[in-house]
Amino acid sequence: MSEGLPGIVVTGVSGRMGRMLVKEILASDKCRLVGAIERRGHAWIGQDLGEAMGGARLGVTVTDDALEAFSKAQGVIDFTAPAATVEFAALAAQARAVHVIGTTGLENEHLAKINAAARHATIIRAGNMSLGVNLLVQMTKRVAAALDVDWDIEVVEAHHNQKVDAPSGTALMLGEAAAEGRGVDLASVSDRGRDGITGKREKGHIGFAAIRGGDIVGEHDVIFAAAGERVVLRHLATDRAIFARGALKAVLWGQGRNPGEYDMLDVLGLNDR
Repeated sequence: MSEGLPGIVVTGVSGRMGRMLVKEILASDKCRLVGAIERRGHAWIGQDLGEAMGGARLGVTVTDDALEAFSKAQGVIDFTAPAATVEFAALAAQARAVHVIGTTGLENEHLAKINAAARHATIIRAGNMSLGVNLLVQMTKRVAAALDVDWDIEVVEAHHNQKVDAPSGTALMLGEAAAEGRGVDLASVSDRGRDGITGKREKGHIGFAAIRGGDIVGEHDVIFAAAGERVVLRHLATDRAIFARGALKAVLWGQGRNPGEYDMLDVLGLNDR
């Protein structure tokens, strides 16, 4: 019966998110694991994935040949690095596989290439895959629209000490939501660095602050501060599995969708468009 279920490939399979995704897929009765990708030269290449993870054989061999793996799949879940994700986007589009992207730190040049791939395949991209965060995004947008520029907006995020990008993808999602609520372009009002004598805070700017320490999974606050009062919207993640479950929900939702670029608000039915 499992043969008829959508086949999923996980990229960056040796990483924390990769391992978590494998566990969620193996526990699901809605899809099956058909491929595992690692970078060229990685010690896991050529090994059975289950044995590489310290368990029983799974019958899935870790490979660095993404196109061959994608050609056998209906979906790809990708939490890797920007350059790798761009390459995977083109290959997934060639294989007509749904590509779910949880990679953060993407620059405009990367996004342009992903957008080009989305003309031929279904891509679902989000800086955060959790239901709670995506509700927070919608709340941020609405509160920003309701409060004028006398309310300063600050986005504060905290993550573990191994995270390599800042602000986090989720923080940028929240900043974009706040900017959209106010009808402004985030790039023109974003304030990401304060050090030394910076002068007073610019009215209407959206500030970002990043904390890195220990094993913090993910914490995000959106602070709306005015004279005499503050509104604080908060999301705390305590289990990384919420991101894997969200990504799995996304790849299943994407089956049979028209080519294009979607996000988790589409998956959860929360998008205004």
